[in-house]
Amino acid sequence: MKGRPGDGPEDVDAAFAQIVADLEREGVGRDIPDLDRAAPEPPPDTPAALPASTWRTHDTEIDWSNDNNDEHYEPPEPPPLPRLRPMTVIAIALMIAGVALLTLSSILNWDARITTPTALVGLAAGIALLLLRARKSPPPSDDDNGAQV
Repeated sequence: MKGRPGDGPEDVDAAFAQIVADLEREGVGRDIPDLDRAAPEPPPDTPAALPASTWRTHDTEIDWSNDNNDEHYEPPEPPPLPRLRPMTVIAIALMIAGVALLTLSSILNWDARITTPTALVGLAAGIALLLLRARKSPPPSDDDNGAQV
């Protein structure tokens, strides 16, 4: 793309080289180490210098433009819930009946001397059945699911 005459120098590379030469003559950039040259050998009585690539650096470039929006973790479908055993169903029914009896006795104005102890016995029996039937170890299986606590 050519500009109009008088917009700038015709040879941009020559103008840039002239600017860099003027800056070097003034001393700009002398303290910056030249990374293109090989590092000098360390003296024999000191430990060897670390290589250019250490565990804190990486040799490959990172592609920041890589959008992984389409790639995300999709967990597998969970296994179906096991069927409830008959005693478990009875324990849950006893707990629900106990709570319902406590609630209905106060709403329907039933005699609390009979309904409250009956409801509490039902609740206690349901909780006891659930706790006594709880497994102390996982069910036996052929595959190893990992650590057990």
